[in-house]
Amino acid sequence: MCATEKLLERIEFLRNKMTEIALDKGFTSAESINISQELDRLLNLYNNVKQSQK
Repeated sequence: MCATEKLLERIEFLRNKMTEIALDKGFTSAESINISQELDRLLNLYNNVKQSQK
């Protein structure tokens, strides 16, 4: 499995986890925000990888 596929898997995992936690603890809970920030970081990384491949 290539790095891009692993990155996409991690992004999908965090999306699901963030949804679960946000529904359970609230969208503004510290845990939801931390996951959201990590997800943002990974999405930016993914976009950078895709741009560099063009």
